[in-house]
Amino acid sequence: MRPLADMPEMDAQRVRLVLTDIDDTLTADGRLPADAYRALEDLFNAGFLVAPVTGRPAGWCDMIARFWPVTGVVGENGALYFAYQPALRTMQRVYAADFSTRAANRLRLEMIKTRVLAEVPGCAVSADQAYREADLAIDFCEDVPPLDLQAVDRIKAIFEEEGAVAKVSSIHVNGWFGQYDKLSMTRRFAREIAGLDIDKDNESIAFVGDSPNDAPMFAFFRNAFGVSGVRNFIGRLDAEPTYVTKGGGGSGFVEVAERLLSARKGMAAA
Repeated sequence: MRPLADMPEMDAQRVRLVLTDIDDTLTADGRLPADAYRALEDLFNAGFLVAPVTGRPAGWCDMIARFWPVTGVVGENGALYFAYQPALRTMQRVYAADFSTRAANRLRLEMIKTRVLAEVPGCAVSADQAYREADLAIDFCEDVPPLDLQAVDRIKAIFEEEGAVAKVSSIHVNGWFGQYDKLSMTRRFAREIAGLDIDKDNESIAFVGDSPNDAPMFAFFRNAFGVSGVRNFIGRLDAEPTYVTKGGGGSGFVEVAERLLSARKGMAAA
């Protein structure tokens, strides 16, 4: 991981789509700071396409797509994307699996929930679970006293023993049935909403994240940034970002936004 300052000016000038995780990437200590939200708005107003790519639930994604200065949002670790069209007053909702498949999978996840809660003391079902459509989120440090890495690994292992996919974020272990992740749904969102092919247009896309569930994005995108908290997961990441910021959480995101905005202003002035 190299310092953000090492990013070449030409690379920064090529970026058109900015993708970002939310928890501990946009947020700090569980809150969304004003400067991070303003950075989102500044990017959007400057003409960037902007999309959170998060493990947070469908219910939150509906609100984010509707009210935040974003082009759309990928949620539940790639289970869906939502994009609001203000002129038409319509929400486009796209899912990786159809309704009946999601319903069947929720029943399977209920059995895993029972096992996780029985076998891993101190964990809890995430407070946002009621607003989820495709996955099960187990809280290990958001609203419960932080669990140690052994407990987090055990939660992940139980999901996998039951045939589910499991990813660790900075606050939850998310589990689901289905061969999708943040990257696969981002591919679809970029094509259908942003008009970009993430293979051919890789250099036009930036991603900002902080934790192991961001690893597919870190591995794929050349312009991948980790806020400083990503260093907490060194040795537990399947792939690391190209660059790392000085600040953590929202402060780190602001650094990335300022770098991209400065490059665009420089290009316009040239």
